[in-house]
Amino acid sequence: MVIKAEADAAAPPSWFTQALAAPVTERMTVCDGVSVAFRMWGGTAGRGVVLVHGGAAHSRWWDHIAPLLAVGRRVIAIDLSGHGDSGRRESYNLDAWAHEILAVMADAGLDSPPVVIGHSMGGLVSLRLAALVGSRIEGAVVVDSPIRDMAPEEQAARRQRIFRQLHVYPTREAAMARFRPVPDQPVLGYIADHVAATSVRQADGGWTWKWDPRVFARADPTVPLSRLDCRVALFRAEHGILSAEMSDVTYDRLGRVAPVIEIPAAGHHIMLDQPIALVAALRTLLSDWDHSLPVQVKTA
Repeated sequence: MVIKAEADAAAPPSWFTQALAAPVTERMTVCDGVSVAFRMWGGTAGRGVVLVHGGAAHSRWWDHIAPLLAVGRRVIAIDLSGHGDSGRRESYNLDAWAHEILAVMADAGLDSPPVVIGHSMGGLVSLRLAALVGSRIEGAVVVDSPIRDMAPEEQAARRQRIFRQLHVYPTREAAMARFRPVPDQPVLGYIADHVAATSVRQADGGWTWKWDPRVFARADPTVPLSRLDCRVALFRAEHGILSAEMSDVTYDRLGRVAPVIEIPAAGHHIMLDQPIALVAALRTLLSDWDHSLPVQVKTA
């Protein structure tokens, strides 16, 4: 059961319904023999933004965020393999997911290197992409990602609490009622309802989740920081999992030039409880990067 925020209104606000009604294009590409689904907002020109979800999540977690970033930009939200509507692999790792982002970038026809924004496990994927091919992206924004630890959903899977197998529920509504973020936190009910509704699929005997349990069997839970040939920014939620101490360590490792931006009153899943604050912070960062020169980053 989802814990709803105290200020949750009975009906969604207009900004939310307008965001969900924004024109969106759904596409599919192939990377290393596996289909990769993605969604696009905004015009065909302009600077690009790629949104990368966390573990057991999917592109639809960004449905209410992406349109608010698509002002003079093409915004793309990807389903990493093993998630959402993308195909499955025998095994998963950060490198494979990073190459899926590159495949989507190529298929989307972006006319300049995009900013890649990743939440939780998606932040680890974004950093890995930056380490592999930093010159091919404008920057990496890491949103409440445990750089030196496992994401919370991975920790839960390894403790065999959840995510170890897919449960099948008799009805779609029964499955949706079981949706909750990991770690638990207050969320806006209308956002939780939308995310839950887009997180389930039909299966033999009923309804189940879209993610593949093998996602959490991967062997690369940490990301060693190395020289990055692009900009980097760190976002942390005030009540999230990225501690101030961990932020300081990462800041030092990135050459003390990556800004650390805290979202007040937010839990780990910032798009679920503080979406407007997240959008405002991202818009400010992107505007700053549009009008400033990058600092060369070197890390050990």
